Amino acid sequence: MTGRRRRRAGHGDRGSVTAELAAALPALVLFTAVALGAVGAVTRKLECVDAARDAALTAARGGDGGPAGAAHAPPGATISIVGGAGVVRASCRVWVRPMGRFGPGFTVAGVAVAAVEGPLP
Repeated sequence: MTGRRRRRAGHGDRGSVTAELAAALPALVLFTAVALGAVGAVTRKLECVDAARDAALTAARGGDGGPAGAAHAPPGATISIVGGAGVVRASCRVWVRPMGRFGPGFTVAGVAVAAVEGPLP
């Protein structure tokens, strides 16, 4: 041999997988954080729907719907109940921040309507 080294095929690509992973990893972490935040927002939405349903049913039966709705509402939620024309409409609203306290936020709401129940004949 004359002292020459043979170049292996693909030798110039060595370490490219590590560089691609280092570039893609922050995007993957951000995607995971957004997905977990979305799951939290959907959970709050479902809690609001449950609270509004309980408030509307209790108010339609002649009870005080506010405490019934507040028992199932997420922390910081507001419950409002409006009655008229033989129906009761309850709504639950809460401000959520899916990305934590420094990220943007939005309001999720749940609404339920129940017919007023009268006494049985």
